[in-house]
Amino acid sequence: LASSALAFNGNVGVSVRGSGLRRSAASLQPQPRALGPLPSAGLRSHVHASSAIVGDGAAESEPKKRWLPPANELKKVLPLGLMFFFILFNYTILRDTKDVLVVTAPKCGAEIIPFLKTYVNLPGAVLFTVAYSKLTNKFSRENVFYICLVPFLLFFLFFAFTIYPNQASLHPNALVDVMAAALPAGFAAPLGIIRNWTYALFYTMAELWGSVVASLLFWGFANEVTTVKEAKKYYPLFGLGANVALIFSGQYVRYVSGLRRVWEASAAVTGIAVDPWGKSLKYLMGAVAVSGVAIIALFRYIQTNVMTDPECMNLGAAKKQKTKTEMGIGESARFLANSPYIRNLAILVIAYGMSINIVEVSWKSKLKMAFPNPNDYSEFMGMFSSVTGAATLVMMLVGQRIFKVFGWGVAALVTPSVLLATGGAFFGLILFNDALTPWIVGTLGTTPLMMAVLCGAAQNILSKSSKYSLFDPCKEMAYIPLDAESKTKGKAAVDVIGNPLGKSGGSLIQQALIFAFGSLAASTPYLAGILVLTTLMWIRAARSLNIMFNEAMVNDPASDM
Repeated sequence: LASSALAFNGNVGVSVRGSGLRRSAASLQPQPRALGPLPSAGLRSHVHASSAIVGDGAAESEPKKRWLPPANELKKVLPLGLMFFFILFNYTILRDTKDVLVVTAPKCGAEIIPFLKTYVNLPGAVLFTVAYSKLTNKFSRENVFYICLVPFLLFFLFFAFTIYPNQASLHPNALVDVMAAALPAGFAAPLGIIRNWTYALFYTMAELWGSVVASLLFWGFANEVTTVKEAKKYYPLFGLGANVALIFSGQYVRYVSGLRRVWEASAAVTGIAVDPWGKSLKYLMGAVAVSGVAIIALFRYIQTNVMTDPECMNLGAAKKQKTKTEMGIGESARFLANSPYIRNLAILVIAYGMSINIVEVSWKSKLKMAFPNPNDYSEFMGMFSSVTGAATLVMMLVGQRIFKVFGWGVAALVTPSVLLATGGAFFGLILFNDALTPWIVGTLGTTPLMMAVLCGAAQNILSKSSKYSLFDPCKEMAYIPLDAESKTKGKAAVDVIGNPLGKSGGSLIQQALIFAFGSLAASTPYLAGILVLTTLMWIRAARSLNIMFNEAMVNDPASDM
């Protein structure tokens, strides 16, 4: 009884201290009803204190519970985090594989990437957006998720087990050789797409996995089941598990690269012909398929156990969000064009795509020069992905603190600032290569080429880690206060078209500069200047969107519930 009285007095003391109702423990024990005249605030404190006493030490264990989400939130957060884990596990494998296939393909190189993004990826994204708009008007969100996801998994399996083994009969090498002899040398990259069209198709599907499955399907679903208050706490942490996936997938790619060496050595000993890349693709795409099944199972679990639980969801709001509005793609485009909020979001996505593409293509051209062998290239990309995942884990922890202390506006400015600084350093190293060569060789003991590769890798790692930890959560939080129409149609247009449009915009700039100056290397000073202008435009849009986001939160307080 004495310990309960002390606990009671400690809990009540804060509320009654200012009301002149302090009492000793001795006076409270025999006369518990003396608290009857307390004001309402005191009564609430009395109730909270009593509940703490009944828990038999629950008050003492309460600080420990703060490290875990409440049970109703954990029921949502855990499967969503696992979904994101498997989605990025697949994306990392697909990203590394598509680069190796395209950059090291016969009579191809990094110069093919700008043409792929402009003339293959962008049309594919537009066609998907049209199809997605029609699907959302005809089917439920759950069925749209399955309809969009399953074809990706089937294609990647079909590519590894059927398309790649028959590439010799599928690629029109003889026809392209005739065309190349008749056309100027500037057509080498477009002809490379035709020559290796199955690789180009794989590249496009892998790119769409990131914009469709990761950005559109996952984040659209996450925005449906979470509030802004929950998003501020957990969106930065979703990437913790997801970037553990980057580490695991990067190491898995390196493991498969090691198997290729074993298979090559075995073939040399036995004399039996073997295609190491063909075998490794089956391992890689098999892992993608298994991970895809896990994504579907987790999504189904949330649909059946979370979306129907009133402890986890505001079912009235959920039903309201499911109401469809019939809106054609043209009308949707006009609606979005008239929305400054959505325009700013689109500028953020487009500017990121342009900026990262401008730097990345130049880096990959250096990377192929340093690692011309596909196996070495793949192994380096596996290590690159693992380091990116580790760096992003650190940035996730820092990002949660940035959101909590500085808010959405500051968090949205980190990624463009990082990209501007690191991209400037990378281009500076290339532009002043001759002046820096004696110092690089004499002091650092490496070659200028390898220094450019490492500097570009550092630039990509820092840019991508800040994107995953801050840019993506900021972008997704910005959708939550919007109405259902803007969320669905706006997100489809911004994510599925905006991202490829940004990369295609960067690609078009690179194509024009290559034709004007003869090579990617000769275009470097102009690419550096365009990078600066793009990131400054990005920063301006982020500041404008921050004002609109805060106003939307004030006007729609229910979104923060």
